[in-house]
Formats: sequence, structure tokens, C-alpha cells
Amino acid sequence: MDQVFLEVAQALLPLLIFFGVFQVALLKLPRVYVMNLGRGILVAFLGMVLFLQGVNVAFLPAGREIGEAITAFGHLWLLIPLGFLLGFVATYAEPAVRVLGYQVAESSSGYIKESLIVYTLSFAVAISVSLGMARLVYGIPLLYILIPGYSLVIILLFLTDPEFAGIAFDSGGVATGPMAVTFLLSLAVGVAAGIEGRNPVIDGFGLIALIALAPILSVLALGILYRGTRGEE
Repeated sequence: MDQVFLEVAQALLPLLIFFGVFQVALLKLPRVYVMNLGRGILVAFLGMVLFLQGVNVAFLPAGREIGEAITAFGHLWLLIPLGFLLGFVATYAEPAVRVLGYQVAESSSGYIKESLIVYTLSFAVAISVSLGMARLVYGIPLLYILIPGYSLVIILLFLTDPEFAGIAFDSGGVATGPMAVTFLLSLAVGVAAGIEGRNPVIDGFGLIALIALAPILSVLALGILYRGTRGEE
């Protein structure tokens, strides 16, 4: 717990210094605003500590144990639909995904719905996690997926609505938040450890790369649909 406190403090301290310098040198915001900012940072600090402690105590060991238990069960094909379900749930519960959806909806004045972004990313990550589980089950090399995937990203950039390009790459970042990195990554490592002939280091990692790729592709594809709809109008 002490280590978590220290890590969160180190993460938030630069922000406090940043706000303090701008407040003294440029902003001169009212005292009430500064007090509200301080309370908000305190709540964020406590929330991050509790969340990270919960992740360390529950998500990391649970993901590994679930992965090893499923492989011991023998029916490895079950990992593919299970990966889809867990990928969807983890992304739907990801706070950063909600923030991105809200920001996109607000910036576009409701033209791009928040729920559309959330569900698009959730389904995209669900597919990528199921693909990652299939990679572990059948021994598919990671580069066989990543190279064609990012090549397709480059092609879609020339076809999508320009408004969606930046959103797409930000989506790849927010989808790889604490839920995915902690639970889904530990699940993949546990699966790799439980399958004979698989190396947890070589085969277990790489899932986050797939999770980061899928939202980019899905949002770019969504931009193509929006461009087509706009063209018909």
C-alpha cells in the first residue's frame, strides 16, 4: 500500500507544480477555483490509490489464475469466446474510454455520439482479445497480425473522414488503460503459462499491441461510414 501511495504521489506531483507555476505567473484564478482544484486533486489521489491497490490485490492474480484454470480444463477453444466477452466488459468499464467518448461528443456538438464511441471501442477490443486468444491457442506469430493491421491503418487514413483520424489514434491509447493492461494482460500470460509449448514471455505478451490496434481500425472504419453518410446527404 505504501508503494502505491508513493507511485500516485510521484505521478500527481508534476501536475501540482505545473498548476502552481501557472497560477502564480499567469492565471491568477480566484481562490474558490483553486480550492476546488485542490479538492479535486485530493479525490483523484485517493481514487487512484484505491484503484491501483485493488488492481494489485485482485485483478493481476485473478487474471493469471483464470487463464491457467481454463487451459487446465482442456477445451482451449473456449478461450476465444471468453476473450471476446472479457475484452468487451473490460473496455466498457474503462474510465478513459468514457472520458474520450464524452470529449468527442462535446467537441462535435453531439454529431458523434458518446455511446457510439464507447460501443465501437468495446467491440473492437473484444475482437482483438479473442484474436489474441486464438493466437495463443494456435501459435500464430504476433507479426503476422500486426504488420497487416498497421498496413491497413495507413490505407484507411486516406479513406476516412479527417475528423476521425485523430480520434482513432487517441482511441488506441485510452483502450489500453488499467483494466486492459492489468486483467487482460495477466490473463494472456496465465494462458501462455498453461499451454504446453508456449512461453509466457514470448507468447503471453503482445496482447496490448492488438488491443491498441483494434480501436484505431474500428474508428477509422467508422469515419468511412460517416463520410459515406455525409456524401449521400
